[in-house]
Amino acid sequence: MQYTPKATAEPGWVKWTLVSIALTFLTLFLILPLVVVLYGAFEAGMQVWWQAVTEPDALSAIRLTLFVLLIVVPLNAIFGVAIAWAIAKFEFRGKTILISIIDMPFAISPVVVGLIFVILLGSQGWFGPWLAEHDVRIIFAVPGIVIVILFGTLPFVARELIPLMQQQGKEEEEASLTLGASGWKTFWHVTLPNIKWGLIYGVVLCNARAMGEFGAVAIVSGRIRGETNTMPLHIEVLYNEYMFTAAFAVSSLLTGLALVTIVVKSWIEWKDERKQKSPSAH
Repeated sequence: MQYTPKATAEPGWVKWTLVSIALTFLTLFLILPLVVVLYGAFEAGMQVWWQAVTEPDALSAIRLTLFVLLIVVPLNAIFGVAIAWAIAKFEFRGKTILISIIDMPFAISPVVVGLIFVILLGSQGWFGPWLAEHDVRIIFAVPGIVIVILFGTLPFVARELIPLMQQQGKEEEEASLTLGASGWKTFWHVTLPNIKWGLIYGVVLCNARAMGEFGAVAIVSGRIRGETNTMPLHIEVLYNEYMFTAAFAVSSLLTGLALVTIVVKSWIEWKDERKQKSPSAH
């Protein structure tokens, strides 16, 4: 019987060529920049690195970045689950328009987002005089930073969950409600376990984008050193002042936070897979 190669079968040299291209691309655009950042950060020694990340302006930028993350990521997680549940489980007028609006932050430049909020909430903006009368400061203050980062990271959790929840359907939730479970019990014991990995991926993406947001924050923060500079803005200040070692040091810390996020996600996945494969789980 004559062997007929499959339509998807390719010669070995094609496979290894594609693998080599992928590895080269990853090395040039992912691994090499990380190596450069770490080398520049620790080139002058650990003591210089420590001084760069513990000086007052750097500590202020670190605290502000973490503070914003603690607000933005949980809010986007809650919003993402709620809006995905509404879109995937219910039919209503304007559903397509709502999905398009969720994608709006992907289509608008972060700099334009910053300008929009300055026009709306700045001292000369539409609501600026009213805010000034009530002694509410948003632009050139922390609330403005939170708002623009919240806007920029809004789609990530929702966009991960909407197709996942649409694919899963609503039969399990309906069965749970039929058996007498309340809405909250159905959510915690049926819906959430089914979407937890999509939720984790969305939170990771939201967290990474929030840490690295630059354009919109640069517009609304006023770049007040020691007060409204996040870590990306502080890195730019150091680089513009030719303090390259300090800039690389803070960059390495920002990179480390991103890597920790990825490691935590991988660890959670590994624990879940191990739990599912254990005899007691069956």
